[in-house]
Parts: sequence; C-alpha cells; structure tokens
Amino acid sequence: MAEAEEDRKPQSDEAHSAFAPVGGVGQATGPEEDHPSSEFTIPTGLRIPQLPEDKESSAFTPPPAYDAQQPPAFTPPGGIPVVRLVKEAPWQDRMRTILRTPVAERPAPEPTQRHEEDEGPAVPRVLDLTLRIGELLLAGGEGAEDVEAAMFAVTHSYGLDRCEPNVTFTLIAISYQPSLVDDPVTASRTVRRRGTDYTRLSAVYRLVDDISSEDVDISLEEAYRRLAELRRNRHPYPGWALTGAAGLLAGSAAVLVGGDVLVFVAAALGAMLGDRLAWLCAGRGLPEFYQFVVAAMPPAAMGVAISLLDLPDVKASAVITGGLFALIPGRALVAGVQDGLTGYYITAAARLLEVGYLIVGIVCGVLMVLYLGVTLDAGLNPETSIHSSDRPWIQILASMSLSLAFAILLQQERSTVLLVTLNGGVAWVVFGALARAGGISPVAATAVAAGLVGLFGQLLSRYRFASALPYVTAAIGPLLPGSATYFGLLEIARNNLNPGLASLSKAAALALAIAIGVNLGGELSRLFLKAPRVAGGQKGRRAAKRTRGF
Repeated sequence: MAEAEEDRKPQSDEAHSAFAPVGGVGQATGPEEDHPSSEFTIPTGLRIPQLPEDKESSAFTPPPAYDAQQPPAFTPPGGIPVVRLVKEAPWQDRMRTILRTPVAERPAPEPTQRHEEDEGPAVPRVLDLTLRIGELLLAGGEGAEDVEAAMFAVTHSYGLDRCEPNVTFTLIAISYQPSLVDDPVTASRTVRRRGTDYTRLSAVYRLVDDISSEDVDISLEEAYRRLAELRRNRHPYPGWALTGAAGLLAGSAAVLVGGDVLVFVAAALGAMLGDRLAWLCAGRGLPEFYQFVVAAMPPAAMGVAISLLDLPDVKASAVITGGLFALIPGRALVAGVQDGLTGYYITAAARLLEVGYLIVGIVCGVLMVLYLGVTLDAGLNPETSIHSSDRPWIQILASMSLSLAFAILLQQERSTVLLVTLNGGVAWVVFGALARAGGISPVAATAVAAGLVGLFGQLLSRYRFASALPYVTAAIGPLLPGSATYFGLLEIARNNLNPGLASLSKAAALALAIAIGVNLGGELSRLFLKAPRVAGGQKGRRAAKRTRGF
C-alpha cells in the first residue's frame, strides 16, 4: 500500500522528460542487433547497386541509380583553343571578337611578347601601361569601343586574358582576375584634359600594333619609353598655320555655299580673328563654352558689316555660314553617335551633352551679333538662297580645300592629308549628284555621302592598322549643316520662332545623318575584311550580339 501511494504522488519537473514514455502505454522492445539510426540511414527495403571494384567513388561521382543526361563538359575534349595573334585580320577586329566573348568562354591566350623570366611581367605595370595608352586614345577623341579594343590588345599581348576594360567619358578602368579563386586587381585613370592631335593618335595606334604583333619584340620598358616620346612630341603644325587653316576653312565653306572672292576674304578674316580670340580665352583659363561664344562673334560681325555696307552681289549670309563651318563640333558629334550605336550609352550621352553645350555657345555668340544687325536694319534676308548649282567645279575644289584645312586643324600626319582631301571631294560629289542632279532629299543624300566617307575611311585605316578618325573627320567637313544653322538662328533673331526651329531641326537631322552614315559605312567595311581565326584553322567566335531591346 505504501508503494502504491508513493507511485500516485506527483513527481517534480526534473523527473519528466520530452522522451519519457506516457504512462499506461507499452513500449515495443527492438531486437538487440539493431543500432541507433539517423536521418542518413538507408530505409529498409531500398537496394543500392554497388560500384564495380575497379572504380573509385568521390564526392563528385553521381549515384549509380542516377540515369539523367550528363551536362556537357566545360572544357572541350581537345583542350582550350589557343588564340594566335597573327596578321590574318586587323588586330582591332580580333580584339573585338575576344572582348565581346564572356570571360568564362574566352580561349586561352598565347602572349605575343616573350619574357626571359618565368613568372612574366608584373601585373600592375601592365595595367598601368594599358591605362596610359587608353588615356591618350580617349583624350584624342577616339570612340569608347576602339579604346577598349586597344586596351585589351595590350593586356592580351602580355598574357593577361581575364581582363575587363571599362571606358566612360572621363574615367577609364581595367580589372584583372588571375583565376576564379584569386582576388581581382583593379586600376583606373581619369582623363581630365583633351586635345586634338591625330598625329599622336596615329603614333599610339602604331605602338599598339607593334605590341600585338609577333614579329616585333617590345618589352614593358621599351613600351614605356615610346609612350614617353609620344607625350613629349610637339604638334606637327605651328600656331600660325592653325590660324591660317581656320581662315582657309571658313573661306572655302563660304565659296562652297555661293560666295565670291570678297566673301572668301571676309570669311577668312572673321574666322582667323575668332580663332585668335579663342586662343586668348583658352590661355586665360576660360571654359570651352565661352571660347566658342567668343569665336562665333567675329564671323557674324563681319557678315553684318557687309550687309550694312550694302555691297552689290555680295552675300553676307555666306560669310556667316563659312564661320559656322569652322566652329560646328563635327568630330565630337560623330564620336558621340558612334558610342551610342555601339552600346556605350553613358559615354554617348556625355559626348552629345558636350556637343549640345558647344552648339549653345555658338548660338549665343551668333545671336548676340544678329540681334544687333537686325536692330540696325542690316538687311539680312533669310529667303536669299546661298547655294549655287551652276559652278560644280569650283564647289568641288572648295570642298577639297575645306577638307585640307580641316585636316591641318586636326593635327593630322602629312601622309594622310592628301587621302582625306580626296575623300572630302568624293563626299561632296556624291552629295551634289544625289541632292541636285537626282533630286533626292538633302538628309538622305548627306547620309549616303557620309556612309561612303566612313567606308573609305575604315578601309584605309585597316589597311594601315591605324585609327579611322584621321580619314573620316576632316572628310565630312563639306557636309556639315552650316547654312541651315545660320538661317535658323537668323529667323530666331527676327522673332520668327517656327521657321527658325524648323531650320534648326533640319540642321540637327543633317548632323545625325552624317554621324549615322559614317558609323554605318564603318560597319559595312567589315564585310570586306578577313574574319578572325583561332589556331587550327577553325573560325573564332564572332562578335557577341548586342542588346535587342529586352
């Protein structure tokens, strides 16, 4: 009885357990040979096939009962193909082919520059050399895609294949990751100053071409030495030659739109005076916007003065138009549209914004003078046609002279001046044949002429393994919308906003036609070039598809 009462007494909390059996429920006793189980214990009744004795299993060996289709191996059976940078195709296209390929799918490179030491060149020095080369190219006005291709060519030649260059309007960066488990090395450089010198640009391209060539051995020290020489080199033309080229450009443009000898002299004097004033402002540290404002005022003032003199058979509008030809930023416009068409939208937006600011500066300078001329009743007549179609030979010579002057202003090499002059003459002949003889829209005729300029320029640049800018930028000079811009500003100065905006819209359409035509001609030129190949005769992967809008 005492024991039964003791069992009915409530026990303390320590006597209870979450695993204690409930009172009155019997527990089945398992066989003595069973052992405690776990969640990894194979259930009773499941038969697992045994591996053959001659095979060893590992953590990556699939179960024997796994019969799903095996995914393809990451590495091809024949190994990763080796890219040999030979002269089968221009290095620009070879680098684009590899650069547009994802890093994980790029073939293993074979460095073209040999080194005595086994470990190869120092990675930070290669990246620093690459950034310095990219800085010169970007500061010279080269497009973002071409800058990245040149940077990748340098790193690829020194054996750094897992590189990702990144180019924006003012900042260039490059990242290198030795392997998937190593930390990446990243370096960057800021482009704070820009200058137009196509001679230096061509020299940088020759350096990149020698670095990426198997026939030329260039060590890092030799590359640094040549790069320092490029920075120390003087411009090929003195300052007085540039001022004279600005006058020749404005005078040729004035003759191109119908001016005579007096108009040529007046436009040349106004452009040279504006160029000297712009140089003075630049020496004082004024921003480029104010330089364009000051440079646009003397040609406009010269045209207003001729209108006030009321000279017979002298077209004052041609004087102002010639001055605008010398100021319109065609180089920056082409580069900005090219970056946008190739997918570099941030850089394209920055370049086009720069073009917009420069054009606004030109508009401000010209409008201030035109307002004064309208107030003085200078007799400026926007209805007067400034185009003359009855002297084609004079216009062809004027277009070639304009391209020649533009080439000197861009500091081009003397060996390229003749080619770009002929290219500018061809552009004007095509435009005149389509727009005047054929009756085609001026915008469409401009696009076709600019496309031929881009086509010839790209072919010439690939033949010489150089940049296409020296062969293209000066040749589009005769196609710039100087007259449409002037008439639009004149209408705005006379408070006729609708006709003025319509004329400015036409000028913008012509400018975009030039830029798109140049880019399209460059893309078409690749159809005539050899496709990049890898070792073994197999075709390399083509350029990756760009965004399709989704």
